[in-house]
Amino acid sequence: MMDKRQNFSTGSHFEEAVGYSRAVRVGEQLFVSGTVGLDYETRTIPADPVAQFNNAVATIERSLEMAGASMGDVVTLVTYVTGADVMEAITPELKRVFGEIRPTNTALVVAFPFADIKLELQVTALIGCGG
Repeated sequence: MMDKRQNFSTGSHFEEAVGYSRAVRVGEQLFVSGTVGLDYETRTIPADPVAQFNNAVATIERSLEMAGASMGDVVTLVTYVTGADVMEAITPELKRVFGEIRPTNTALVVAFPFADIKLELQVTALIGCGG
């Protein structure tokens, strides 16, 4: 028997406008949508890629918690950046956040539809595997 799907939302207007969930849980698997560095308090995207990274991580952490997971449960990370300079700027932050967790990671250089966006993070978690 297939486990039931649970959708989770942060209330972002993008989720409603585009028709997606911030996270989807099926059994113990949790898939978190690509997450940009929006500052939910100011509704802006900061120019600094490190600030964008930290905002994205905060949103991911909230999404994981809503679904019963934690950062320690993250097994896969996909890092989308606009260029090598952004990757270089966020690499120390990647190590700070994920260095002990050690998920798989794929990094891709991409173009985003909005000029202010410099990065996007996407994670998959297996709930409970982080101890």
